[in-house]
Amino acid sequence: MRFHFSPKTPLFSLSSSSITSLCLRPFLPSAPKSPFYPSLACHVSTGGNLRMDSTSPDPSSSSSVSVDSVADGLKNQSLREHDISNNNNMNNENKKNNGKLSLEDLNWDHSFVRELPGDPRSDSIPRQVFHACYTKVLPSAEVENPKLVAWSDSVADLLDLDPKEFERPDFPLKFSGASPLAGAVPYAQCYGGHQFGTWAGQLGDGRAITLGEIMNSKLERWELQLKGAGKTPYSRFADGLAVLRSSIREYLCSEAMHFLGIPTTRALCLVTTGKFVTRDMFYDGNPKDEPGAVVCRVSQSFLRFGSFQIHASRGGEDLGIVRSLADYAIRHHFPHIENMSKSESLSFSTGDNDQSVVDLTSNKYAAWTVEIAERTASLVARWQGVGFTHGVLNTDNMSILGLTIDYGPFGFLDAFDPSYTPNVTDLPGRRYCFANQPDIGLWNIAQFASTLMTANLISDQEANYAMERYGTKFMDDYQAILSQKLGLQKYNKQLVNKLLSNLAVDKVDYTNFFRALSNIKADPSIPGDELLVPLKAVLLDIGKERKEAWTSWVQSYIQELLASGISDEERKASMDSVNPKYVLRNYLCQSAIDAAEMGDFEEVRRLLKVMERPYDEQPRMEKYARLPPAWAYRPGVCMLSCSS
Repeated sequence: MRFHFSPKTPLFSLSSSSITSLCLRPFLPSAPKSPFYPSLACHVSTGGNLRMDSTSPDPSSSSSVSVDSVADGLKNQSLREHDISNNNNMNNENKKNNGKLSLEDLNWDHSFVRELPGDPRSDSIPRQVFHACYTKVLPSAEVENPKLVAWSDSVADLLDLDPKEFERPDFPLKFSGASPLAGAVPYAQCYGGHQFGTWAGQLGDGRAITLGEIMNSKLERWELQLKGAGKTPYSRFADGLAVLRSSIREYLCSEAMHFLGIPTTRALCLVTTGKFVTRDMFYDGNPKDEPGAVVCRVSQSFLRFGSFQIHASRGGEDLGIVRSLADYAIRHHFPHIENMSKSESLSFSTGDNDQSVVDLTSNKYAAWTVEIAERTASLVARWQGVGFTHGVLNTDNMSILGLTIDYGPFGFLDAFDPSYTPNVTDLPGRRYCFANQPDIGLWNIAQFASTLMTANLISDQEANYAMERYGTKFMDDYQAILSQKLGLQKYNKQLVNKLLSNLAVDKVDYTNFFRALSNIKADPSIPGDELLVPLKAVLLDIGKERKEAWTSWVQSYIQELLASGISDEERKASMDSVNPKYVLRNYLCQSAIDAAEMGDFEEVRRLLKVMERPYDEQPRMEKYARLPPAWAYRPGVCMLSCSS
């Protein structure tokens, strides 16, 4: 049976009972006539084999020598066989200032480079890169008096980095890529992906260069990556650079999402390059020069679904790379799966047939796929809870760790609109709109599972089970989140559906409504004409008929509250802890960007401080919780392109 998704289905239509026996076939990339499917099916599209031109110019010998000589000169301890006990010894010897390290004392490891096949070439000439997971390449963005304009002490803490290092005169040079960072071995990752439902072939890190992995005192592995650091073999026709506006958005949103409690990549710092970059923001033939910038992104891994897809799509010997990459990911990022034993008895029935049983202890790749599916489902449920729309949910933008990754034309809901998409490129079909995100998450998991099937790592039955677990996990988490947002002990489907319908009809601000809802008293004696008083600030310009609809809903809501037996004070505290007062609305980003482009970065820093405490009242900061002003609906603010 194929389970079809349609953009016209009810909001959040997934159910665990309906996601069963999904039809999956080995991965064969295809190019549908339209990138916007009228319905999304959890099966693998079939089509002709992907052909790629393997011819490319010979690398210049000077470029190759340059990369290798610099990398060799810096690596010292970096490319040695890493030993955990050695890490402990190094930490003890190098710790200073309450256990914090200088840039020179950071504990580098390079497991990705050491354990996986790499490109024999090290030039940045755009080309197809075969039989390799990465290409060593040096940052090459031109800089002129680069400046550190924003930084995160909490991310520095993850790395055991002394925050005083931000004050170093050479810090901007190192984190713009202009000056080598001791111990780093820079590379760009090779990956592919489906973009808007169409297989796009090789993509890769076109402007992001990973410096390596830092092992902190807790033996956690954190990758450092410079986004906007220059060309790589995966840049295609682009320049490998990034502009200030998109860099500010990525820096602020990755940190804002973290403090909302949503899994995400992080950002250590933002550096301006002092050079201008030409961009056509709206793809309308009117390019302009914009300030350039580099963001240092931090994540335990930047592996994506597309990291596996590219090798499966090429078949042959590259199927072995899929297995090697899966082994690497499990070994370093899912070690509990590697250590799983038969005694754990993780066997599950997948249907009425007693023979339809998936034993996760007998195949680590199946257990791994299920966990990735569940992490992805949980992530999407959290997005829906705070009204976050990613905007570009291509498979190359899907983290295997279940992290929010690659912040482009994202947006938080203002007026509640299930069809909202912040991406102008997505407007024709709204494939990636807010309401479609749960379905798209499942579609992407299907593509990932089919990749592993192609490499003979999992069976179709195991792939189907992973899909089923996605549906179950999403609904469980989403219902729990909505219940918490409403202050209820258990999920009430009828109450939630009516609420979402009311919010959409009256275009009520999503964030402000749930924040105000905690002021409702569980008192059945309140007169009907006073029930909406606590919601007066969010129910704007509604007529008599709509007031009656909302009054009816509040009355039903109060009855549910009474059944819970929780005091108004306790419930308000609980609801305010899950319903943020502050989210990173696009107009807030734009205000900070406008000031920054004039050389004033105080608003960027101030906005970050507000977003670090999204659930607190923060007196005198109420302006950051206001509805968008009229100017916020102009192009480039409420809706954006992928141009960055």
